[in-house]
Amino acid sequence: MKLERLVSMIYMLLNHEVVSASVLAEKYNVSQRTIYRDMDVICAAGFPVVSHQGVNGGYGIIEGYKLDRSLLGAYDVNSLITVLQSISTLFGEDEKAGETIRKLQTIRTEPLAETLTMDIGSRKEMLEMIRHIREAASGRMVIRFDYVNLKSERTLRTVEPVRLMYKHEAWYLYAYCRARADYREFRLSRMSSLELSEERFEPRELPPQRGTSEKKRDSESADATTVRLRFSAGVLAAALDRFYYADKRYSEDGSLLVTFSVAAISPSSWLAESILSFGDGVEVLEPGELIEDIRQRIEKMRNLYIKG
Repeated sequence: MKLERLVSMIYMLLNHEVVSASVLAEKYNVSQRTIYRDMDVICAAGFPVVSHQGVNGGYGIIEGYKLDRSLLGAYDVNSLITVLQSISTLFGEDEKAGETIRKLQTIRTEPLAETLTMDIGSRKEMLEMIRHIREAASGRMVIRFDYVNLKSERTLRTVEPVRLMYKHEAWYLYAYCRARADYREFRLSRMSSLELSEERFEPRELPPQRGTSEKKRDSESADATTVRLRFSAGVLAAALDRFYYADKRYSEDGSLLVTFSVAAISPSSWLAESILSFGDGVEVLEPGELIEDIRQRIEKMRNLYIKG
């Protein structure tokens, strides 16, 4: 079919410096006159085909349109394609990512065994929110949404979106919050009723990013609180998934001792809730205030189910 031949010819031109009309005619079993007409069609489609005269002449793609093969090795190309394909799928077949993928495929010197795949997709509702936020950030559009903070307080936020971030297995929005008059990170799972306004904003000066070493000093400061938990053998997989960053030591009975530090703020918010999700598969060894908080929460839960 003509369409299949045209697509194949485009990739052949992208992967070779110069290809003669006679070689193309022989490869596709058509006349050279047909090749000339095909080249006119390819040019009309937007591919910058140039004709080279002389004994070694033929057709090729204009210099600068293709990526230089020497810039990237096969491993680099395949890794980039994998990442870009995931991004393209996540953002609804992103055209720019797709175009970059096609260019990278033209310099792939050899197919490698698939040793890396990425799937950072989310539920349909989350995907729609991610795409709307990215659209707003790219277009510098002010957005509004309901937000629930760590204290479980529900507020209406109006923000100037800067970028989306995927970290700690969750999506976050980094934006300038007009209510707080400062930059904040918002976890997308706590956002609802997202609205894109027609108001545009001018970029503000971003605060300097904190380095890894600085963050590490915070967690190791004198104000940090040490937490020690013992998980039974029956919940090891979940414990490792949840506390992979902590120091871990196995006991002879198969249980797991986990030790880590948290900031000086009360660890009884997210941490207590996380610990309770393990039921009787975990025991808090320290600190004492966390043990007391867990005990009080269990007592309140118990009272909910005691008939008066």
